[in-house]
Amino acid sequence: MIKSIFAAAVLVAAFSAPAFAEDMMKCDDASMKMMHDEMDKMGGSMAKQTDAMKKGMEMAKDNMMKAGEAMKAGNMDECSKQMGMAKTNMMMK
Repeated sequence: MIKSIFAAAVLVAAFSAPAFAEDMMKCDDASMKMMHDEMDKMGGSMAKQTDAMKKGMEMAKDNMMKAGEAMKAGNMDECSKQMGMAKTNMMMK
């Protein structure tokens, strides 16, 4: 019984790590520009956005600001994390 619980825990850990890695984005100028361009495209039609979408875009802008600050400070892990969070927040509906 304990072996099967342990095996299940190992499988969960093994399959959740790649999913987390997908949220991590490369922290460089090209990726930052791509995210800003994507945000500009999505934010262009503010009249058609729901309140949740507007809130998501505001949160994404905040994440991108934090990502830029982290990039300037040389903290690439934090920058990548914030960019991933921005991408997630942009998809709020």
